[in-house]
Amino acid sequence: MPETTVSKADFWFDPLCPFAWITSRWVGEVEEVRDIETEWHVMSLSVLNEGRELDPDYRKAMDKAWGPVRVIIAAREQHGDHVIKPLYDAMGSLIHDGGEQDFGVVISKALAECGLPAGLAAAASSDAFDEQLRASHEEGISLVGQDVGTPVVAFNGTAFFGPVLTRIPRGEEAGRLWDAAVTLAACPHFFEIKRSRTERPEFN
Repeated sequence: MPETTVSKADFWFDPLCPFAWITSRWVGEVEEVRDIETEWHVMSLSVLNEGRELDPDYRKAMDKAWGPVRVIIAAREQHGDHVIKPLYDAMGSLIHDGGEQDFGVVISKALAECGLPAGLAAAASSDAFDEQLRASHEEGISLVGQDVGTPVVAFNGTAFFGPVLTRIPRGEEAGRLWDAAVTLAACPHFFEIKRSRTERPEFN
């Protein structure tokens, strides 16, 4: 049954993560069929993986991943919370739907699309807003623990890593998955369901 009262989602993302991107598109579908309010927050895979032994290629990816999240945080600090979601949408579309892996291009195009100053791109290579970035990251990760990744989603205040999806549920299918997640979150003794992934994410 559809929710009869407004539900609240808090969503922590890193623009680099394809699974967060799919889950965020699912939340967008849910907003069309359920009465929910969503607040968007930045977390950072770069922060999460600091000091960890990583595969060299993944370490390179984590070193690059500082840029987009720093820029979103800088934009939030200078222009307000309302810029977070549009910037995420613009960056995610370029990275995941468009296949753009040059984050300099991603940042400059996303800022232009959102009507934000091009000078914000300088934040990508600066630690000026890292304290705020770490605080946003910690707000989300502290709800679920250090042994997870992105996305972190809180359903009416109860947070989980995930749901991790490889396809975007649409319409009422998205709504039913939301209803199930809210039901699970309402149980104070429920913690996790997991199985191994057998397919890669697709964004269409």
